[in-house]
Amino acid sequence: MAQKMSRDQWQKFLSEGTRTGKLATVRADGSPHLAPIWFLLDGDDLVFNTGQDTVKGRNLARDPRVSLCVDDDRPPFSFVTVQGRAELSDELGEVREWATRIAARYVGDDLAEQFGARNGVPGELLVRVRIEKVIGLADIAD
Repeated sequence: MAQKMSRDQWQKFLSEGTRTGKLATVRADGSPHLAPIWFLLDGDDLVFNTGQDTVKGRNLARDPRVSLCVDDDRPPFSFVTVQGRAELSDELGEVREWATRIAARYVGDDLAEQFGARNGVPGELLVRVRIEKVIGLADIAD
């Protein structure tokens, strides 16, 4: 039977390993746009990078509402969905710092600086999602 995750459980779930998030943003015509992202939790916020001129970047500049799903597709299956509002920053020091920290999670410390340098440039954004709602369920098929 599925178990509702506590705050500590969903935060741990989102922070484990190299799970990617599937981020939904709102297009200008109101339709959803979905894209995978690398991310980190920073306290009560979810943080990721994107390009200013990407579909995500343009959508977020116009409408900050987001939804994110992260799942474990191995039995007994678990997932966390997050809803919130994004705040954008193009401050290069911040963008590069977080790009490096995020890269460390996904590609390791050896390559993190390289990714941070590549993604910490003009035209890139730091996106900080202020989490407003979380649903986390563990052991769905148990």
